[in-house]
Amino acid sequence: MNRTLKIYIAFFVLIVIGIIVIDANRKKPIDWTTSYATKDKIPFGLYVLDKEIDSLLPKQKVQRFNGTLYEYLDPKYNSADSTYNVKGTILMISENNEFDEPSLNELIWFVEHGNTAFLSMKDFPQKLMDTLNTDFGNQYSLTDSVYFNLTNDVFSHQKYTFKKGASRSYFSKTDSLKTTVLGHQEIDTAKFVNFIKVPYGRGHFYLHTQPAVFSNYYLLNKNTASYCANILSYLPKGTVFWQARGYKNDELSGSPMRYILSQPALKWAWYLFLIGMLTFIIFNAKRRQRIIPIEVPLQNTTVDFTKTIGNLYLQEGNHYVIIDKKIIYFLEKIRTDYLIDTFNLDDTFINRLHQKTGKDKTDIEYVVRLIKKHRNNMESTEKDVIEISKAIEKLK
Repeated sequence: MNRTLKIYIAFFVLIVIGIIVIDANRKKPIDWTTSYATKDKIPFGLYVLDKEIDSLLPKQKVQRFNGTLYEYLDPKYNSADSTYNVKGTILMISENNEFDEPSLNELIWFVEHGNTAFLSMKDFPQKLMDTLNTDFGNQYSLTDSVYFNLTNDVFSHQKYTFKKGASRSYFSKTDSLKTTVLGHQEIDTAKFVNFIKVPYGRGHFYLHTQPAVFSNYYLLNKNTASYCANILSYLPKGTVFWQARGYKNDELSGSPMRYILSQPALKWAWYLFLIGMLTFIIFNAKRRQRIIPIEVPLQNTTVDFTKTIGNLYLQEGNHYVIIDKKIIYFLEKIRTDYLIDTFNLDDTFINRLHQKTGKDKTDIEYVVRLIKKHRNNMESTEKDVIEISKAIEKLK
């Protein structure tokens, strides 16, 4: 190792030590990120709720899960009985709605089958709002304080004052014939609905626009902690399935680099190390790899083979076999992609496929009718091939 390189390394080490010393003596700022993660002890994490939820729901079993609703609920659906193997309440607390379309459809289906969903977030999917004939808006104000109360006389209409993290979202439209108003928020002396109960199918949705009330910041405040307990008392007796998120970034939670990247001093030390190593490689490394010869990739003849087989069927005029194979491929794709049983092409099959794909129900019924027609006939024409091909293509 030459003298110049030693000087570079020593200079780099001194910079890293200096950054660590300066950062260690600096007061760490409060992280006000609204993570709503069960392992976060920051003000708007759910660490306290995670530890206390069993005492807040003493006669109920709480099952935590981390992942999408679709991944959690779909395996619990019994297609033979057209019902779920579990009963209970889905509990979700987040800053904003984070639903993917399959998860939202699965949640609606779950509630329709006699279960409950409790959602506390600052906004909700528009599809859910349309389904429940409800809408929400935002009220801007000149003051920081927001006052909450519950309508039930048991709580004596007590007002709770919230400032940091309080949402200005409220329900601007509800179906008065079905919706039960459970709570209000008061902003600049104006009162708005922020907590409602809406029946759907054989179940109910509880929608709440203030997720901050469940955070560490307000649960550790004796003046506001009771509001959280009062809201949770509305949950029906039974099992609660809580979508409990982990750290602020779940993708980093299992990585050895997570702690280093979460500390500013260590993070910059790591970046400087990478920059230093890159500089060293650029100015000192030599090319030692031999030239890689060009290899001609193997030709994919699958498409040509498929065309040849298709032409053989057309030349022989065997339209029945062509349709039969199209149906087999179509049903196999449904079983693989959507995990739907295709043994009985009945109304249950049609409804499940409609829920999971979002395709027009009329188009699905049309395809099912053509499949049944084909199975009852022993001969088919070229017109039949074109008709069922177009119908299946609309569902892809």
